[in-house]
Parts: sequence; structure tokens; C-alpha cells
Amino acid sequence: MRFPVLLFTALLALGGCQSTYYAAMEKAGVHKRDILVDRVEAARDSQQDAKQQFKDALERYRSVVQVQGGELEARYDALNAEYEASVASANDVKARIAAVEDVAEALFDEWNDELGEYSNASLRATSAKELSRTRQEYKGLLQRMKAAEKRIDPVLSVLHDQVLFLKHNLNARAIGALQGEYVSLQGNVDQLMRDMQRSIDEADAFIRHLQSSKD
Repeated sequence: MRFPVLLFTALLALGGCQSTYYAAMEKAGVHKRDILVDRVEAARDSQQDAKQQFKDALERYRSVVQVQGGELEARYDALNAEYEASVASANDVKARIAAVEDVAEALFDEWNDELGEYSNASLRATSAKELSRTRQEYKGLLQRMKAAEKRIDPVLSVLHDQVLFLKHNLNARAIGALQGEYVSLQGNVDQLMRDMQRSIDEADAFIRHLQSSKD
């Protein structure tokens, strides 16, 4: 599924709009529902990667605040690298969520428009009910994703402050001052981990719903 999506993304990058992209995908037999599943999976995977990245950054931070002597500058370089990787991971999460929103809106608009094409009132009502249920489940998924996304910036902010503090205070006294801040950072990361896991679980459930309703 990922290969054709990536292939047509190249077409989109050449100057096409989203509607052209979705139309091209439809002609290739890839429907908006399929694209939505693919993008939800990508967003879930991105959050899983970000979760691991922030965990790694916290571990690196712990090693910094425990360091003694002349290793501080080397540890600063390592922590700064973790921070930069965390920023990149956070940006990827945000981009994946935005991609999910885009295709979901297109799918629901198309679905709603096509309800008017039914001549059978009973089938139209059944489809409308399924649309409403799927919208509601998607709304819950998006709320979970957004909640996890909101937790990213506070964690990055704390981590950024510590990186700057180390950069400006490469001496033994910096270590003593950072010890107390570690507790605050750990609390933020732990909360982020919980929120991201809930969002990941919600994504898995939404994917299962779409796949089961397709069968």
C-alpha cells in the first residue's frame, strides 16, 4: 500500500493539487479510504518513533546530569544531538497528523456528497449512519493525536533550556543546578509517553474499524 501512495505523492510534488492527487489515486484503484488507513498508520508509526526518541533523549539527559569531571563537553554534544533529533521527530509527527486530516476531510466530503446519488432510501440511510459513526470514531482519533502533539512542545522547551544551559555553563556547577530540573523533564516525558501511547492505541482501533467495514 505504501509504494503506490509514495509514487503518486511524487506526482503531487510536481505541482498538482490535492484533488488531482486523489483523482489519480482513484484511477489507480487506490481509494481515499485506503489513503486514510495508510496515513493513519504512518502517523501512528511516527508517534511511536517520537516516543522512542524522547525516551532516548531523557536517557541521554540522565547521563549528562550524572557526569563528573571533564566529560561534560562531550556529553553536551551528545545531548544536543538528541535534542535536534527530537525536534525532527516532533516535526514529522505534526506533518503526519496534518496529512491524516487532509485525506479524512476529502473522504468524508466525498462520502457525504455521494449520499445524494442513492435512489434507495434504505441504503442511503444505512450509509449515512455508517458515515456518522466513522466520523465520530475519527474525531476521537484526531483528538488523541492532537493531545499527544500538544505535549511535544513543552518537552522540547524544557530539553532546549537544558541544552542551552549546558552550552553556556560547561563546568561542574552546571551539573548541580541541572539535577533538580531532571525531575521536571522526566515528568513531562512520562506524560508525553502516556498520551502518545493512547493516541497509538486509538489509531490501531480506527484502522481496524476501517478495514473491517471494508470487508
